[in-house]
Amino acid sequence: MMAFKDSTAQFQIINISLLDPDPEHARRNVAEESLKGLVNSIQKLGLIHPIVVRPAATEGRYTVIVGERRRQAAIRAGEHVVPVVIRACAADTALEVQVFENIGLGVRAALEPRDMANAIQTIAERFETPEAAAQHFGRAPTWLGQATAAANLSEKVTALLDSGKISSTGAAVQLERLTKKNEARAEALIDQIEQLPEGEKASKKVVDDALLEASGRSKKEQETPAEAPVVTTAPIADSLPEASDVRPPWEEAPAPQGVSPSGSPRTKVNPSKVKRVAELLGLSEENEEDLLVRLIDEFLAPKDAA
Repeated sequence: MMAFKDSTAQFQIINISLLDPDPEHARRNVAEESLKGLVNSIQKLGLIHPIVVRPAATEGRYTVIVGERRRQAAIRAGEHVVPVVIRACAADTALEVQVFENIGLGVRAALEPRDMANAIQTIAERFETPEAAAQHFGRAPTWLGQATAAANLSEKVTALLDSGKISSTGAAVQLERLTKKNEARAEALIDQIEQLPEGEKASKKVVDDALLEASGRSKKEQETPAEAPVVTTAPIADSLPEASDVRPPWEEAPAPQGVSPSGSPRTKVNPSKVKRVAELLGLSEENEEDLLVRLIDEFLAPKDAA
């Protein structure tokens, strides 16, 4: 049989009942909970990406190569027909396709956080209330403010981000939060960042530390007079951002590795479970602190609505 890349691709709209799961598929289990967001998406828009299939042994039927989660979610969403791309493919080659597709290798790239925030906000503006907009996306009401934070940066913070003086969109969102907690401290930090030499930028850790300091001071304001903000003269530039530097806008500075915010040892979560929860909640970063914040929101949402 010819190589997968050389096989003819045929696009069709067919009845979903003609699609069979691949018994040798690399994905052995699909958690029911992980399908909820995808089901919501299909109910709203239909299947965005076609399912890739190959002809089955029984004439007129097809075996799924790529898109088993989409097949299951489409059934739960009540779809009767779905778009498919039919490719001739040997069983051993199908496994390779499944692995390459799922590890990415350039197949998928998430939108830049600010682009995603602007897009979500544009859609949300079509609804009468933030709650209705969040429900449209199948998320908790608290999610919308978090998801659109990068679309509502002040002029000064936006200028720093556009000029490359801040290492990431996550850092810019945290700086915006700092302006709301302690405007004087934020202005001092912004002045420092503006004066950085060409090519240097402020890391998210610098902004996180300032925000944490401002949060700590605000708790003491009722007991002691507020002190004037102390601005360090030490360089605050850092190297290019790493993956861990790009965090969601609602995240506070993380606790040291292996230690919970209370200082007690933290139990390490199974990485595969972290990944599954990240997929369920639609997070691009598989960071346990991010997941904890979102899980708390998801858990409290139905109770708040009750």
